[in-house]
Amino acid sequence: MEYWQAFVLGIVQGLTEFLPISSTAHLKVLPAILGWKDAGLSFDAVIQLGSIVAVVGYFWNDLSNITLGSIQAARSQNYKSQEFKLATAIVLGTFPILFVGLLIKIFVPDYDKSPLRSLTAIAIASIVMSSLLALAEILGRREDKDKRHFQRVRVIDGILMGLAQAMAIIPGVSRSGSTLTAGLFLGLDRVAATRFSFLLGIPAITIGGLVELISIVKKGFGDVSIGALAIGLLSSVIFSYLAIAWLLKFFQTHTTWIFVGYRLIFGALLLTGVGLGWLK
Repeated sequence: MEYWQAFVLGIVQGLTEFLPISSTAHLKVLPAILGWKDAGLSFDAVIQLGSIVAVVGYFWNDLSNITLGSIQAARSQNYKSQEFKLATAIVLGTFPILFVGLLIKIFVPDYDKSPLRSLTAIAIASIVMSSLLALAEILGRREDKDKRHFQRVRVIDGILMGLAQAMAIIPGVSRSGSTLTAGLFLGLDRVAATRFSFLLGIPAITIGGLVELISIVKKGFGDVSIGALAIGLLSSVIFSYLAIAWLLKFFQTHTTWIFVGYRLIFGALLLTGVGLGWLK
């Protein structure tokens, strides 16, 4: 892999990890369109660590408050503390995707080459998730007084959004997209659903990236040099941070319809390209 290709893939990872459009899908599709060799699941997972650095840096104050607040709540047995509820929601919400990921590791060792990672599967997943996000946007409409803000996130929200997050094992679903959709269905406002989605993703993406990093170190980097991997990581950090800041500001005054439309068009174009033999 050329350094400039790694830089471009880092940009794609950074911009699409937190936008509800599926980073895995775009990292799979872009090389297919440009005629590049697929970097593989390991490279994709490793550069996701760049997104983790960005989201931890952006939400450092929130993470500190949740951690310290939940420890203090546990010591004083104040389990109704909002910090304790948020910490519990994140922990419990992480189990589903870890469980599904472990099952895949054990029973589907060649998942990297699975039909679920095909362009057709990605296209279908994108269209289906576009429809679900549209439905959540419609059904989730409430008066401002009825919407739940970030400080009203419940433990059950974390569990249900965690179950939705587990669907992101399938490329094209989008981890942020599935959790945002679930959050809207649950009555959270867009900013609250997005903010909690980012926090919920930290353990899952970190563990997934570290597991793949260990795997790629053991197996060797193949066509991916350490330099290319480092450039991809750095690029991912920068553009992930920019994407997080932009999306939270965007949802203060806008709906999710632009992403509904994008995912629908993206999926339709992919199906067309595969059907006509333009993409393989």
